[in-house]
Amino acid sequence: MKYKDLFDKYIRPVKPGPTGVKPGGSLRHPLAAVIFDVYGTLFASGSGDITADPAKVEKKRAIERLLWSHSIRLDSETVLSRLYSEIKKEHAEGQSRGIKCPEVRIHRIWMKITGTDDRETARRLALGYELIVNPPYPMPYLKNLLAACRTAGLEMGIISNAQFYTPLLFPYFFGKKPRELGFAPDLLIYSYVSGRAKPCKDMFERAAQRLEVRGIAPGSVLYAGNDMLNDIYPAAKAGFQTALFAGDRRPLNLRKDDPRYADLIADLTVDSLAGLAEVIENPELFFLAGRDHQDRNL
Repeated sequence: MKYKDLFDKYIRPVKPGPTGVKPGGSLRHPLAAVIFDVYGTLFASGSGDITADPAKVEKKRAIERLLWSHSIRLDSETVLSRLYSEIKKEHAEGQSRGIKCPEVRIHRIWMKITGTDDRETARRLALGYELIVNPPYPMPYLKNLLAACRTAGLEMGIISNAQFYTPLLFPYFFGKKPRELGFAPDLLIYSYVSGRAKPCKDMFERAAQRLEVRGIAPGSVLYAGNDMLNDIYPAAKAGFQTALFAGDRRPLNLRKDDPRYADLIADLTVDSLAGLAEVIENPELFFLAGRDHQDRNL
């Protein structure tokens, strides 16, 4: 597998932390498809804010060792400053072109901030940095959840803010590419490919259109994610049923302080992927049309 050496070097188990959020809710329609967010839903991830990370000194040292191993003679502070500045600049440029939520291609950013013209070096730097700062690890019960979806005959997809290395998580941890695990290739919708990030509605509308070609209406699709704004809001707008994944306190974002989403409620709330698998395996237990969102506990 490509970049296996980087994964082997930096990957460490990441254990999800309990959220205290009560699971509940119900399905409104039988399911024909399920679509997932990646980070914070299928994969646990460490802190992405290195400035607030208690281990920031060691992480910055690791970043410098990564840079020097690729003959980049820059210190971590300079690289971090350039990285945040260049991403902010490209986002502003995208918004000036009318893209509400633009996405960057991260290897191009690394080419700019390090001065390298070698694409492969830039990709290795981008991946190494991500693994140092945001180490990913499969959520408990992920493999079983995917098996449950396949057994149920559901179409499977992904809508995620992502970069080139995101699809590589599957072959590294499970030895199979996403399509070999049951994901439909045309339902793998990553932000770095489209140039648009969640909560952009385009990603969800594209999935809805591709499912409708299969005769699957939006109401028969369940979207699972950990963020009320980036996941639940656009999925609901697309007509999907929604499942808030509240299985890890770090990435869970309820947006309680934002009045725009104060009344937004996911159809289901689950506190583990095992709970979501139970919905997939026994949907009749959760098809409670007309019941209040919190009437049933998982």
